[in-house]
Amino acid sequence: MPQPPTTDLTHRLVSSPAGRIHFVEQGTGPLVLLVHGFPESWYSWRHQLPALAAAGYRVAAIDVRGYGRSSRPGAVDAYRMRELVADNVAVVEALGEESAVVIGHDWGSPTAANSALLRPDVFRAVGMLSVPYAPRGGPRPSEVFAGMGGEEEFYVSYFQEPGRAETEIEPDVRGWLAGFYAALSGDTMPGPDLPDPHFLTRGATLRERFPAGRMPAWLSERDLDVYAGEFERTGMRGALNRYRNMDRDWEDLADFDGAPLTQPSLFIGGALDASTTWMGDAIKAYPTTLPGLVGSHILEDCGHWIQQERPEEINRLLVGWLNSLPAS
Repeated sequence: MPQPPTTDLTHRLVSSPAGRIHFVEQGTGPLVLLVHGFPESWYSWRHQLPALAAAGYRVAAIDVRGYGRSSRPGAVDAYRMRELVADNVAVVEALGEESAVVIGHDWGSPTAANSALLRPDVFRAVGMLSVPYAPRGGPRPSEVFAGMGGEEEFYVSYFQEPGRAETEIEPDVRGWLAGFYAALSGDTMPGPDLPDPHFLTRGATLRERFPAGRMPAWLSERDLDVYAGEFERTGMRGALNRYRNMDRDWEDLADFDGAPLTQPSLFIGGALDASTTWMGDAIKAYPTTLPGLVGSHILEDCGHWIQQERPEEINRLLVGWLNSLPAS
């Protein structure tokens, strides 16, 4: 796959509640804020930045706090959802804008959704990739995850215990990332007859279930070098701390229990992505939970990393949706 152009990209650091947020900016026009997930960086939007800029938008792809060149606060509770929303607002304000469209992938999807929910005065529309919108509700998240998997352990529970996943990942960041990306990619994920990489045998490691020696078509050696280089420098703790705040988020957002997102919205998921299949009921509830939904799309034969697996299709859907929005 040809590499996207990297000219006209501007790297910036701005003050935020985290300390500083790094982002990459391209284009002029209405502001679009792009929020990545785990374990990625602004670079996961490398195909979208030039495409959205060419379509007439000012695009800013951030490094979420804990990642890349953004600040990495020491306290675990510094990575709660309300703090991430405050960082997003700080970027919009630092750019001299009053409003923005926010689009997120993986953890960036609920971060984008909560940005729109908590600050509708700033975020006028919300796009969600891979992880469907599901309003706050139900039992405490840690209790739900602890009950999943039977004799096996769900990966979220594994990530929630400080130090466990870091001990697995950090001795071989590049190898672990390659395996994790392959495990959730449409062209390299394990078949249904093989153990599910979202779970691990108790006392084992997650990487034991990753595909061996297979690189997804979307991931070049250079791409992997970029991701691995960042995490080799920063470590994994800041990124993993997002998982360690899910109970705090459940408490912090109690006033928004069951709340719909009323702004114009978009959802795109991969048909082979567990985030889409496991949360099928959340997608069915969109008429109630996303009354402003403009489009919902499931891409066949596509896994979790959708804006990298299917960049041209994602760009077409995003530009079409952005062009349909009322003028800011």
